[in-house]
Amino acid sequence: MPSSPRIWISRAGAAGSDSPAGRSFHATARIILLTTWKLRTQRGRRTMSAIGFPREPSAMTYFRLAVLGVIALIFLAILNSGWFTIQETERGVLLRNGAFVATVEPGLHFKLPVFESVVRIDVTQRALRWANDTSLEAYSQDQQPASLSVSVVYHVPPADVDKVYRQFSGVEGLESRLIARKLPQDLKTVFGRYTAASVIQNRGKFAADVESAVRAGIVGPLVIDQVNIEDIIFSDAYENSVEQRMLAEIEVMKLRQNAEREKVQAEITVTQAKASADSQLATATAAAQATEIQARADAERIRLRGEADAAAIRARAEALGVNGDVIIRLNNSEKWNGQLPTTMLPGTTLPFVEVK
Repeated sequence: MPSSPRIWISRAGAAGSDSPAGRSFHATARIILLTTWKLRTQRGRRTMSAIGFPREPSAMTYFRLAVLGVIALIFLAILNSGWFTIQETERGVLLRNGAFVATVEPGLHFKLPVFESVVRIDVTQRALRWANDTSLEAYSQDQQPASLSVSVVYHVPPADVDKVYRQFSGVEGLESRLIARKLPQDLKTVFGRYTAASVIQNRGKFAADVESAVRAGIVGPLVIDQVNIEDIIFSDAYENSVEQRMLAEIEVMKLRQNAEREKVQAEITVTQAKASADSQLATATAAAQATEIQARADAERIRLRGEADAAAIRARAEALGVNGDVIIRLNNSEKWNGQLPTTMLPGTTLPFVEVK
């Protein structure tokens, strides 16, 4: 006797899952196994004999059963291919025979096999970069060539996913047909407004102008998040000329600094000389005033002394007129030192000293 169909069903169901496809597979396998079991039982043999089949299943019967099983598996595989998942970082565009049907949100969804398909659109931030061999060439206002390394960061709004597919067939078409064509034009236009020197001196303003131009110029189902000017490389000849000009400017600045220093030094010298002259003038003025004061004092002293001497002479004269002889002897006695002469010439007389 053949094995119980429950054992076959349990074995077939062991490969199943809790998914809708697994449950469908389990049900189909169960039907096939039950049919096979009935055909192999006695009742099945009588039924087959009654409807004209041979009493024992032939090889063709088994072949037909195998074909039926294969067809069922193919059907299950096709049915299982209808299930799909959309991630949170993307949105789906559901197409039916190539025509747009709807925008699919994140989660598990089902589509009709064969007739429907899903195109996934990335809605996260994406970056395009032009650098090294792909850097952008542009000319400044003073006709200086430069290679610019640029990057742009953008994202597709989830609400505009259908427009991205309808207009560009996806983000790759959006990048190649819109961003890659429009951004270099806007960059060259803005760069042409600056001279080579001004773009270096005002790099922040230049980057802001480029970002504003790109945001205004690229119009479509996307949002420009950021535009970065990563590097600006001029030709070797221009860089050498800039270096020479900078050296010349540095030399001129040094000369100006030296001139300013000499000017300041001269002003200091003039100030010091003026201060010294003022000091000497003040000293000379003070000395002259002191000399004048001293001269006046000496003249006054001489005058007072002369007046005193004249008064004394007048007093002596008046005294001589009255007691002249007495005054003469008084003068002689005042001038005598009290010693007698040690040597006397012959015929001289001793001085007379009156002693009382």
